[in-house]
Amino acid sequence: MRILLTGAAGFLGSNLVPNLLASGHDVIGLDDLSTGSLQNLSNVKGNRSFSFVKADVRDPLDFDVDFIMNFACPASPVHYQADPVRTIETNFLGMINVLHLAKKRNAKVLQASTSEIYGDPEVTPQVESYWGNVNPIGIRSCYDEGKRAAETLCFDYKRQHQLDVRVIRIFNTYGPNMAIGDGRVVSNFIVQALRGEDITIYGDGSQTRSFCFVSDLVDAISRIIQSSSVLSPINLGNPHEFTMLELAETVLEITNSKSKIIFQPLPSDDPKQRNPNIERARKELDWEPQIDLQSGLTRTVEYFQGII
Repeated sequence: MRILLTGAAGFLGSNLVPNLLASGHDVIGLDDLSTGSLQNLSNVKGNRSFSFVKADVRDPLDFDVDFIMNFACPASPVHYQADPVRTIETNFLGMINVLHLAKKRNAKVLQASTSEIYGDPEVTPQVESYWGNVNPIGIRSCYDEGKRAAETLCFDYKRQHQLDVRVIRIFNTYGPNMAIGDGRVVSNFIVQALRGEDITIYGDGSQTRSFCFVSDLVDAISRIIQSSSVLSPINLGNPHEFTMLELAETVLEITNSKSKIIFQPLPSDDPKQRNPNIERARKELDWEPQIDLQSGLTRTVEYFQGII
């Protein structure tokens, strides 16, 4: 297929590009480089099946493509809270532009949604039928509600225009091509440990996340692309749950760091728990994560050692 991938220079996008090319697709990578980096795409430079376009998904799109994968949005609190109006515009206007193009070209759409649509959940593990517990006016709302509005647009276009739209709800993912200082907990802890700085835990460390290594996520997305149809929205993540304190201690062990763990107040609206129910992914895609946290963190530490 000829695929348009928005957000191609970001963490997830840049991990997807080599996989798509290896599968025989032609890929147009679009990114405004506000949080992504062309360095992330250096491994596909010169590939004749790949072209890069610097553009903003908030502007109208016009490409001759069969499939559109929308990954354009800052995904860490540091980045999406820096310009919250731009964040919600990217989610809403960007989604509209993607869907307009899909309707024009009769293209399929894959929307990268997020576990953040569940907010601070009152149900665990989170199943796709759960509607969430989201603050619509908080400091995280530009991202959380932006992604929820994007899902609404997807399913309205699906019902009204019969578009093939597939929505994936991505839980915490980590691995190579994460950015230093992006505010994600895995990269924060690893960078602090490698630099010998204090490891900062917000709250008492008892809040939990479920961490999926990026190659597992790429595998799931590849299966969705190849599927003739898939029931969505669909959770993609690792169902094994860890506290922030467990994560910090594991990073210290792998890096052999002498860093100390310190505690700071929990930010506003920070969810206390994340744990995906992935039964739909198991049934629809015959998929579940293969990389355990120890192995994935070891590979991620090696990446950061190479760039620090």
